[in-house]
Amino acid sequence: RMYRIRLMAVRHSRTFEWIYARLENALVRLHPLFVRIGYDRLERPFALAERGVKGLLFDCRMCGQCVLSSTGMCCPMNCPKQLRNGPCGGVRPGGFCEVRPDMRCVWVLAWDGASRMRGGERINNVLPPVDRRLQGSSAWLRASRERAHQDDLSPERERAALAQAFPAARKTEPASAPLASEPRKARH
Repeated sequence: RMYRIRLMAVRHSRTFEWIYARLENALVRLHPLFVRIGYDRLERPFALAERGVKGLLFDCRMCGQCVLSSTGMCCPMNCPKQLRNGPCGGVRPGGFCEVRPDMRCVWVLAWDGASRMRGGERINNVLPPVDRRLQGSSAWLRASRERAHQDDLSPERERAALAQAFPAARKTEPASAPLASEPRKARH
């Protein structure tokens, strides 16, 4: 039964890609609240929820370094050899696994799922080895925290902060030369 649900997730990888992007964006927006609460306090409930959702949909092994968005929504930890970067040399005819002949090769499924996704080209990126110290932790929480940290450091963020402060600065420190009109705010 889990196997059939995993196959369904691969067939609908583009939909799950869309859902994952929205979830990550929501978690990044909640970063200031998460900082106040404390990421350590949030780890256990997030890991529990993640285990339930991803366990059901993707037969997740909770490695703590989710790469579903890079592998066509097919978890490479389901490979009997736990290969993180592509199939082994033993893929049988029809795309079946050499270790478990009744199961399609995880990487054959990953390529199928990636072909349906907008960001499917990420399957070509070499993935780092699994850090076993992260086993059982929430990849959702870590990924959103890392992205929030990157966003805080981005030059675009700095420019946006300056642009937002500029009208107030103009009121308190009028320029001697005429200024260009303010740019329109971008719609998101």
